[in-house]
Amino acid sequence: MSDKTEKITVPITERIPWAKASESSDIPLHLDYFDSSMYEAVENIARKYPNAIAFDFMGRSTTYKKMIDQIEKCAKALRTIGVRENDCVTIALPNCPQAVYMFYAVNMVGAIANMIHPLSAEKEIEHYLNASNSVTAVTLDQFYHKFENIRANTNVVNIIIASIRDELSRPIKAGYMLTEGRKIKPIPKDAPVIRWDQFMKIANSCFYNYKKQRKGSDPAVMLYSGGTTGTTKGIVLSNSNFNNLGQQIVATNPMYRIGDRMLAAMPMFHGFGLGVCIHSLLSQGGRVILLPRFTPKSYAKAILKNKCNFIAGVPTLFEALLRNDAMKGKDLSFLKGMFSGGDTLSVELKKKVDKFLYDHHATIQIREGYGTTETVTACCLTPPTMYKEGSIGIPFPDTYMKIVKPDTDEEVPYGTEGEILISGPTNMQYYWENKEETDATLRKSDVDGLTWVHTGDLGFMDDEGFIYFKGRSKRMIISSGYNIYPAQLENIIDAHDDVLMSCVIGVPDSYKMQKVKAFVTLKPGIEPSDAIKEDILSHCRKHLAKYEMPYDIEFRDDMPKTLVGKVAYRVLEEEELMKIKNQELKESAE
Repeated sequence: MSDKTEKITVPITERIPWAKASESSDIPLHLDYFDSSMYEAVENIARKYPNAIAFDFMGRSTTYKKMIDQIEKCAKALRTIGVRENDCVTIALPNCPQAVYMFYAVNMVGAIANMIHPLSAEKEIEHYLNASNSVTAVTLDQFYHKFENIRANTNVVNIIIASIRDELSRPIKAGYMLTEGRKIKPIPKDAPVIRWDQFMKIANSCFYNYKKQRKGSDPAVMLYSGGTTGTTKGIVLSNSNFNNLGQQIVATNPMYRIGDRMLAAMPMFHGFGLGVCIHSLLSQGGRVILLPRFTPKSYAKAILKNKCNFIAGVPTLFEALLRNDAMKGKDLSFLKGMFSGGDTLSVELKKKVDKFLYDHHATIQIREGYGTTETVTACCLTPPTMYKEGSIGIPFPDTYMKIVKPDTDEEVPYGTEGEILISGPTNMQYYWENKEETDATLRKSDVDGLTWVHTGDLGFMDDEGFIYFKGRSKRMIISSGYNIYPAQLENIIDAHDDVLMSCVIGVPDSYKMQKVKAFVTLKPGIEPSDAIKEDILSHCRKHLAKYEMPYDIEFRDDMPKTLVGKVAYRVLEEEELMKIKNQELKESAE
């Protein structure tokens, strides 16, 4: 089908337009998948390479053999304190060794890992504990008081307390206790908790029946997302969802070799961090560099010190690299892959990152991917040897994507915008205890017989199977009847020589329904001024229709971020709403 306006009628299982691009990139169309638990996938690697390094944490390395030993000990302890098959265990930890041990130990005993952010507010933690009906939770000492404050409102019986200092080498531990350690509020000696060292000793009381045989289709992990209604939903993912992703990640990166290093800066509670950065590497013989907390300084240091071969993250992580003085003059020739996902990578930011890589002797360019938590994370990626401007690439092996009229199963012609649908081996099982939302998101097609995730996202496909993301449907701005996509405007603004990054939102307007406002962070050394604002607006007038023009630009030293590092555009929207309400109150008082 070379005619881009031709309507698609051939069943998708017989029509693979991206096969040509896949074959030219040495990426297979189909794979044979490992059908068992995540723990067993990692254990298989440990048998082959027991003395290889599984992960590094703050200067200390752990072999696959030691990691498996610690996981097994942790699993015995979980079994001894009463965790049983299909129970939910809440893990609220940063990227640290205890998080890795606990995650795979929960999997080993046949339970479900309920992954949440340790920086969540108390009421959010309470919601996650109750929604999952968790009776066991593990967190860091610095977050103990948040858990204790809401514990009485939950069914939690056991709270296991870990500490970063326990996994540090002696010199680093001394420095940690003089800095970060001093900020941690002491836990009462009689607190009803199990300290990590005590917990691991409990394993000595368990001798058998702690390892449960699990199938690939068994539920294994719960992550959280907004779902189609925008309210928090627990997404239940299987062992196979994660194992399949690991095989797909390696297949789409032919340059990968056993022992290659991945920087895990994305947090474990997120599908991107857990699926791409950690499990995909550990299940395929890689080496993970655990970064417990992201700062521009720690990020740059980890990349350079460990000579990371692969880096994956959201655009704001890469934006941080561009303005990091520690990177000046450094050699990045060790990089094999840099991947952006989780948010839109503007064409202009990609150009800036690619130039940065070239200037630092890297032989690669940044590759953009796309996915949803309902598919673990990425399910589409720019091939290593093919790039089309503005495209998020082609589907992973055994993954199908199609563009339909929103909320239907009717495919639209190539080049026509519609809703993005995904079907593949990483599709979620269901939303936890929410059949209505599950049925709205997972739908079986009468046309091709496949079950599709209806993402609610907008995009189009060209006749070679490359996907183009146009924006989240919930983020579309409608002004005077015109549809405006913030990502497109951000791309234009980011192209200005003085702009580091931007965020565009819709502000309520009595006449237009919504009007466009832009928030801009300028490059280091450039001070905000009326002259620069006018210059940016003049730049926008050259590229945007009148109805798309921002009515105002507000300069920010930094953008508000979500817990995973994305620009929190909803925070900016809420701030504008508050300004409007305050102004209305002021006017009514006068």
